[in-house]
Amino acid sequence: MSKIVLDIETQKSFDEVGGRENFHLLKVSVVGIYSYLKGEYMTFEESAIPQLEEMLKSATLIIGFNIKRFDFVVLEPYLTIPINTLPALDIMEEIVKIVGHRVSLESVAQATLGKGKLGNGLDALRFFKEGKMEELKKYCLHDVMITKEIYEYGQTHKEISFTSNRTPVKRTIPVNWP
Repeated sequence: MSKIVLDIETQKSFDEVGGRENFHLLKVSVVGIYSYLKGEYMTFEESAIPQLEEMLKSATLIIGFNIKRFDFVVLEPYLTIPINTLPALDIMEEIVKIVGHRVSLESVAQATLGKGKLGNGLDALRFFKEGKMEELKKYCLHDVMITKEIYEYGQTHKEISFTSNRTPVKRTIPVNWP
């Protein structure tokens, strides 16, 4: 079972790179993963992405939250393989298929698990700019842990919950994940 849960943090914000059409300019600060095969959480700084790529190539499934439209797109310039060839389960994409709009990882974590993130993406950018790599890694791995727990909850209970700015009431949807 070589599944991996993945999350990345960037060196720059969209404002710093001229908008959302410039993903390649965001650059990776750190990638956090949980490897089911190894049973451990790991981080990879930008220079270690080649080692991460080897793990991604052998993964049977890469799980994340908005990984297809964000994490993978930012990561792709670092890889030697096309990112769309990797087997992926994007939890955000699964939610959008059912409800027709995006929701945050925080809202899914709070509604499904009763706990949330350690902060937000601006905190991660600040940690990177201040050279606080240990805090950045802790932040990233916490998001990986939350994503992993949401995935496992969905596998076990065949549903997850969320709230959104469109309807502040907790909503539960069915999921059928491998």
